[in-house]
Amino acid sequence: MRIIPAIDIIDGKCVRLTKGDYNTKKVYSKNPLEIARSFEDYGIQYLHLVDLDGAKLKHIVNYKLLDKICSHTNLQVDFGGGLKTDEDVRIAFESGASQITGGSIAVEEAETFSRWIQSYGNEKIILGADCKNRKIATSAWMEHTDIDVVEFITKYVQKGVKYVVCTDINKDGLLQGPSFELYNELISKVNPNLIASGGVSDINDILELKKLGCEGVIIGKALYEGKITLTQLQELC
Repeated sequence: MRIIPAIDIIDGKCVRLTKGDYNTKKVYSKNPLEIARSFEDYGIQYLHLVDLDGAKLKHIVNYKLLDKICSHTNLQVDFGGGLKTDEDVRIAFESGASQITGGSIAVEEAETFSRWIQSYGNEKIILGADCKNRKIATSAWMEHTDIDVVEFITKYVQKGVKYVVCTDINKDGLLQGPSFELYNELISKVNPNLIASGGVSDINDILELKKLGCEGVIIGKALYEGKITLTQLQELC
């Protein structure tokens, strides 16, 4: 299972939110590159970089920071947040992203997202499936739909999506454990390459997600709050 630390960016700073609420913003570092380098120093190969400014403004914003991290580390970076147009995706890849995640675009402009999969291939385009009470949320989690998360993922797997990042918003940032039941259902019914995100609180959560069959796990607040150490992640890697 891939270990994927997260760096969320607002105003060029490394932050974390709770349940996606921008009013809960907590700044952990003013130097995201330094954080990324520390991950690499401990043998980590992957990074989930989220442009929260972009997610709110609905276009790519922090691409210069993406370029800086990709230019000064060997991390394979999955970049998401506000990617709405072909130009946004072009900039993300030209700035060094190995993969991009599309969430809102996959809901609001399915044809565009499907075209990205065809153009770039399913190794480079990740489906972002963020949900609250099993219903897909969009626009930095500020808008909610009636779309069931399992049906949503199933539809895109049938269209050729290979990787899915699924975040249970009710779990995000609370350090109370991931949405094990939902992930188990997704793996048993749909079986995508599932990347779990949200709620990871300790190493045991990671091991349990591995047992479920998750392809990867994104770790955020637990790492920044010291609930999980880089040494522990190094041992897992």
